[in-house]
Formats: sequence, C-alpha cells, structure tokens
Amino acid sequence: MNKPSIMCLVGVGLSACTGNPTAQLENKSTDDKSSRQPNIVILLTDDQGYGDVKCYGSRQLQTPNLDRLAAEGTRFTDFYAGAAASTPSRAALLTGRYAERVGVPGVVDDTSENGIKRNEITLAEYLKQNDYATAIIGKWHLGYQPEYLPLRHGFTEFYGLPYSNDMWPYHPAPDHAYPALPLYDNDRIIEYNPPVNQMTTRLTERAVQFINDHKEEPFFLYLPYTQPHVPLGVSDKFKGKSGNGLYADVIMEIDWSVGEIMKALKVNGLDKNTIVMFTSDNGPWLSYGNHGGSAGGLREGKGTTFDGGQRVPFIVRMPGTIPADKTCKQFLSALDITPTLVNLTRSQMPRMNKFDGQDVWNILTGKENSHQPFFFVYNGMVEALRDGKWKCVAPHCYRIVKTPGKDGLPGKQIAKGGNIGLALFDMETDSKESNNVAAQYPEIAEQMYAKIKVFQKEIDQEMKHLVLE
Repeated sequence: MNKPSIMCLVGVGLSACTGNPTAQLENKSTDDKSSRQPNIVILLTDDQGYGDVKCYGSRQLQTPNLDRLAAEGTRFTDFYAGAAASTPSRAALLTGRYAERVGVPGVVDDTSENGIKRNEITLAEYLKQNDYATAIIGKWHLGYQPEYLPLRHGFTEFYGLPYSNDMWPYHPAPDHAYPALPLYDNDRIIEYNPPVNQMTTRLTERAVQFINDHKEEPFFLYLPYTQPHVPLGVSDKFKGKSGNGLYADVIMEIDWSVGEIMKALKVNGLDKNTIVMFTSDNGPWLSYGNHGGSAGGLREGKGTTFDGGQRVPFIVRMPGTIPADKTCKQFLSALDITPTLVNLTRSQMPRMNKFDGQDVWNILTGKENSHQPFFFVYNGMVEALRDGKWKCVAPHCYRIVKTPGKDGLPGKQIAKGGNIGLALFDMETDSKESNNVAAQYPEIAEQMYAKIKVFQKEIDQEMKHLVLE
C-alpha cells in the first residue's frame, strides 16, 4: 500500500496541527544525536504479571535494571494493556485502536486466515515515512500469512517468531497438531523450533546490533520478548541463579536484557534522546501455576478483563524530559502509545480512522493528570469501563482457574466458569475489585453501564464489517 505524504492528522486525543511537543526535545543539546528526532524503544514482555517486577511489589524476583529504569523515569501504577490476550493487545499497542477495528479481535495462530488489516497504519508505518529505521525483534502475533507479516506493516527489519512460542509441536495440551515453529530473519525462515532457552539472549544480541547499526539516524526498536510465556526457557548463565525457580530465572534474564539495551544506548551516546517504554501484553497465565507469574494481588489473570488480566507494569524513561523517580497513579492504556508517539514525532498521515487512545505526552511529562474513559473489550464483548476512579463491570461470564498447573503443564481452566452481575468498584480504595458498591452508587453504575452498551453497539458494527470482509 502506498503511504501518502505527511499532513496534519485529525484524530481522537490528538492536536497535531497545534503546538509542537518536540520543541523541548530539539533544544536540549547542541550535540547532533541529542537534537534530532527522539529514538523510541518499546520493550514488551509476554504474560508478565503486575506483580512480577520488584518495584511493583515482588518479594521473590530480582529486577535491578527495571528498578533502575523506574528510578530514572516514571512508574505508572494503573496502566492497562489494550486487551487481556496477546494478539488483540499487540494490535492495540501498535495502532492505537481496539483490535476489533483492525481485524484481530482474538488470538491468531498457524491456522488463522485473518491478521491485521492491510489498510491499518501501524506505529512503525507512521515512523518509517518520517525517515525512522524500524525493527521488530521478537514475537509478532498479528497474522501468519505473508501479507500480514511485519515487513508489510512498516517494519524494515524483523527477527523473531510469527506467533507464540507454545504454538509448536511440543505443546503439552494442543488443540490441534502444530507444525514446526519458524524463526524469521526478515522475510526468510532461518530455523525451525528454535531453543526456548536461547531466545532472550538471541533477541537481545540482535536488538543491540540494531542500535549499533542505526545510531546515526532516528530509530524505532520494538522488542516484544517471547518470555515469560510458557514454555519457559532460560540460558545457562541464569539457570538456577535466582534461587526461586525457573520463572524467577526467566525474569532475571529479561531484566539482564533490559540492562544490555540501556548499556547500548549509553555507549552510543543515545541515552538522553531515547524514549524507553517497558510493559507487558497482558496479565499472568494463572493456569500454569508456578510457570505463570503473579498478578500482584489483583483479581484474576490473563484472559479476563479484571485488573489481573489487563493491569500491567509500565515504566517510561527519558532523562531531562520524563520525570525521574516518580510514581504516577493516573490510569493510562496501551492504546495511548501510538497516538502519543505519532504526535510527538510529527509523523502524522491523513487517515479516515480515528485513534481510540489519546495523546498522553503531558501526563508522561508530569504536566497533567486526566484521561478519557477506557473500555475493556474481550473477543468483541465490552465487559468493563474505567472512568476516573470508577470501574464499572458489565454482567458477563469469565475464565477461572479451577486447578493450577505445575512445572510447565497447564492446570484446569474453565472458559466461562465465573459469573458476575453489574458491578461498580472504587479503584482508588479497592484495586482487588472485591467490594461491589453498585448498590451504594446506583446512578454512577447505571450511567457507566449505559456507556458500555452504547460502545458495545459500535463494536458490534465493527465485528459485522469484519465478518463481511
């Protein structure tokens, strides 16, 4: 698809034709690398829970590099992934739009015929037309067919897997016979069933190489790790090192990787002119027990729209621009990442579609604290709404874990084993969503539920168009 030239964009939450958010960046230094467009690094883990970082409350995990990232930047306590599962979450992050709009409302695999729509514009495409080098190094998971792969959606470099690392012949509980798992280097398959214990190291080495190769130009590095999604794998240098089991070893190696990325930025003189974001695609996969991570006391986990399924760590760092050693309680979502970075870098292009997320640069830089309502959507169903301190949950059935698994084997999980009626939670005092106050505040509950029903009709129309296509 031919991408049009740069023009001002009209979209939700953006004021692309007014103001210049990059001005403060352009005048920071007389050094060439510090005065050009900012580099962007997004580090995305797979199934890492809210409680799986020390600075988010973990007592078992050692994450010194992530803790340092938070100390040098801002840590957000109420950040939501775009969805409670891998594919729609990644779609939301890279487009700023709900996955139901972009063609991937559910998780895709090797049997899927669908993928991210060809006419959707990803963050990589916005930045590429603005002369950024763009790379995805890790897990894609937005469509396996050739027309859906990263090089067709704005990335100039791809090294990694087309979908999750458990979608391979060694799955312990397969729903179908998975073929060999391919490892891509750009558009060429270079290996099948790559060893899981080497993936974090290999992705890290390739990411550092990308930084070294593109240090003289603006770049966007998207590093979606394949871990700690099962099957867990860790290199010999970290095996058994944590003293708290394999999951803790895996997190320790991811933390090492973050340190290597930061080291590469500093060595190349890019430290001050690079925005680094760290987050996870959804909450922990609780049915895998000791291989599934922790939601940090939040309700439920992956596959649900309770906070345990979508509230994840989010750390942003850019010295001199993003406040250091700050904790922000304003809720944000992964839908905000693309509109914020598109506006910041002035990478707008004309489009018919609007962003669902908003430009939150003023929140990231500590200038304001306000956010539009955020809808929790799962496989086409609008299940909840966060607005200010309130979270309204619509009546629905949800996934529960009956019996947790152990050591890489899944336990028993029931897709619709839980049931909840209309509920209202005060997230400032009840982050565990345990005290339903809908009866105490019926007007708030009904007003928010009405908004959910209106948005459900909008999503239904999107899903109808998806079926017709």
